[in-house]
Amino acid sequence: MEILNSPSRVIPAAVYHRERWRNGLGWTREILRLPAQGDWQLRLSIAEIEQDAAFSAFPGVERELVLLEGEGLRLRFADGRCETLLPPHQRLRFAGEDELTGELVDGTTRDFNLMWRRADLHAELLHRPLVGSMLFFTEPQVAWAIHLLAGQAAFEDATLPPLQAGDTAWLGAGGRRRHALLGGGELLAIRITPASAA
Repeated sequence: MEILNSPSRVIPAAVYHRERWRNGLGWTREILRLPAQGDWQLRLSIAEIEQDAAFSAFPGVERELVLLEGEGLRLRFADGRCETLLPPHQRLRFAGEDELTGELVDGTTRDFNLMWRRADLHAELLHRPLVGSMLFFTEPQVAWAIHLLAGQAAFEDATLPPLQAGDTAWLGAGGRRRHALLGGGELLAIRITPASAA
């Protein structure tokens, strides 16, 4: 799939595009969208939730939310389900069609938001410590996104700049390649493949 071949790069936290929600109750800092123009198939962002608010609907999209900062976020679904994300870094996957409201447990939260169109892509999110080195293998139909939650890291081959806490690396699909990430801290690693390969 062509979008997975988007060139490998590091996206510093300082360049994430920040915009106000349409309802004015929070902010989104967009990390990555593929493709960059038009309707996206993959989107990574950080939501800054300031008040209890209804979530926007995204038909045809799968979502996974990870609590980054704050005392917690309660997700109240229209079907009666209620899930609470608590520190440190609790997460939940749900359908973009789901009707739900986010309720703050005690003050503002920051939440990592992974979204992908299920007809096109499959995404698997892993939360891991980084101690020493970690290997990521890209292939013709396998790309990775790595969000550094804490610490510092650098790629062994030095073709990409080092990562500081809050930065994100995109490792594009292509010929089979081994990427060694060295450092210490904690990260989210997202493996992305075409839906047909899942």
